[in-house]
Amino acid sequence: MPSHPMEALLPAATASHAMLAAAAMQGLLLMAGLILAIGAQNALVLRQGLARQHVVPVVALCIVSDWLLSAAGVFGFGAWIARQPTLMEAFRFGGALFLLWCALQAARRASQGEGALMATARPTATLGATLVATLAVTWLNPHVYLDTVVLLGGVGARHAGAARWAFLAGACAASALWFALLGAGAMAASRWLRHPATWRAIDAGIALVMLGVAAQLLWAPPA
Repeated sequence: MPSHPMEALLPAATASHAMLAAAAMQGLLLMAGLILAIGAQNALVLRQGLARQHVVPVVALCIVSDWLLSAAGVFGFGAWIARQPTLMEAFRFGGALFLLWCALQAARRASQGEGALMATARPTATLGATLVATLAVTWLNPHVYLDTVVLLGGVGARHAGAARWAFLAGACAASALWFALLGAGAMAASRWLRHPATWRAIDAGIALVMLGVAAQLLWAPPA
């Protein structure tokens, strides 16, 4: 028998802490895996950072939006969407079309060299217009709902109680860290990336990645 009543609680407490840490790590790694691919939201942050235009408010809005979408998925909205086959198909095809449109825009910029012009010219978009664009590529992008709300939320919803909150905290930490590093890194690198050929390569890469993700949505729909 334990020599002190508190000793009997130590194994349970240790197990509980380990469970919370595991849930938090799962949320962090899953969000990191989903967010690393250059999508419309990441491409916008990257371009704003390279152009040094409204970077902090754009990054903050992306982080807050991801937190809200993640919370909605983890606390039930994602599971509800997953039970609606018609809605899932709408998100799938809508997400693919949205990404195809973004890929075409990036390809047009790559062919015309518009990215370099934006980087060297004075900012033409106001803060309000930039934030509206950020909201659009986040909240009007069906692919975001498939990844953040349905997939991430579906995994997080399997946890209960404090573990679910830990999972969400891990996912939110990954989102905040990624967007902060992406924005800051792009700003730091902007002085070396003002050559037209570099911007064309960046936009061409963004177009190819978005085409790949769109093709994945169309040919390999989520289970």
